Amino acid sequence: MFIGEFTHTLDAKGRVAVPSTFRNTLGNSAVLTRGLDGALFLYTREDWNIFIEKISQLPISNEQSRAFARHVLSGAIEVETDAQGRIMIPAYLREFAFSGKTVVFAGLNNRIELWDETKWREYQTKTAQTANELAAALTPFGI
Repeated sequence: MFIGEFTHTLDAKGRVAVPSTFRNTLGNSAVLTRGLDGALFLYTREDWNIFIEKISQLPISNEQSRAFARHVLSGAIEVETDAQGRIMIPAYLREFAFSGKTVVFAGLNNRIELWDETKWREYQTKTAQTANELAAALTPFGI
């Protein structure tokens, strides 16, 4: 399980250190892809396979299903941690998600989201202002 929020810096080669608290669970090989809200999603191989299985069940005849699958799957790449615990983020994913050099790692149970720090702070501010409404909307789900 991934929980918590950590900030690290991208180096000139596009590498970023994975927070040490995430490394054991993540393992040496993981999958990085385009996510939602301008973030990247980082999955363990096991959770990626579960996610892929769910995507494969979506109807190919549905335009939204195809669009979502294309968004996530075409951007996916296997990444490996180096001896310093860093992963290399390819240029196309850096361009998608980051405008600066500071990356926020947000642990969200079965995945890690990687955010541009400025976007993350803006998102957090906006979400905090509507937290009560969000909680009320989730009441039917037992939250």
